[in-house]
Amino acid sequence: MTETPTTVMAATGLKMCLLLHLLVFSWYIFTIWSNCSLQTSDRHPGVRSYGGRWKYLTFLNLVLQAVFFGWCVLVDVMHMLVPVKHTRSGTPLTLTKARDYFFTALAFPIGTFVFASFWSLYTYDRELVYPKMLDEIIPIWLNHAMHTVIMPLLLLQMFLQNHSYPSRTKGISALALFSVLYLSWVLWVHHASGIWVYPIMAQLSPVGLCVFLGCASLTMAPLYLLGEKLSLMMWSTTGNQKKKKK
Repeated sequence: MTETPTTVMAATGLKMCLLLHLLVFSWYIFTIWSNCSLQTSDRHPGVRSYGGRWKYLTFLNLVLQAVFFGWCVLVDVMHMLVPVKHTRSGTPLTLTKARDYFFTALAFPIGTFVFASFWSLYTYDRELVYPKMLDEIIPIWLNHAMHTVIMPLLLLQMFLQNHSYPSRTKGISALALFSVLYLSWVLWVHHASGIWVYPIMAQLSPVGLCVFLGCASLTMAPLYLLGEKLSLMMWSTTGNQKKKKK
């Protein structure tokens, strides 16, 4: 069968997506490996204390992003192996819907939160979130890999593929569940070990802590809506945007 120009362009675009997804996935695996290979200091026992690296949202986000981009690779490979007409149903469609839900409800808002919250607190007073002594433990490039590079990579993904947003109820509910689970984990770590995950929490009164955690959780919903708006702006000019359910 003779390939049409449209078919050739679609195949080329898919190969480009696969290449970029493989690169980003490899980058996150390398970043996680580099993070886990760090030699900790007695002045900052962090990862050796209760919960290890898994109590830090930054590390959880790295794992989440790696899983997401690994899923993207799987979907790309599936679309390359299966005829186009078969990708609109069955397993390929299910995998694509899962990818879109993962990105819209978790990967984008959580990654954006890590980027925005870290640099906001760092600019105000770095000792509240990333004490200066960490510069002797964590290389500058790794700090940016964990807290900066995540944002342009998310925007790149949003530009590469048009993600179908779920209803706002379903999307924000998944995000709210993640927030509740993580906050419960943070509180449990303090209950079990007596330490706070982030320095700023140790400086707040009980009321201040409640306000801080409440505000941090509530910012998740606007970040979800931000992703929805940016996606619509990026894809509306193509006339091929996927409409969301209200």
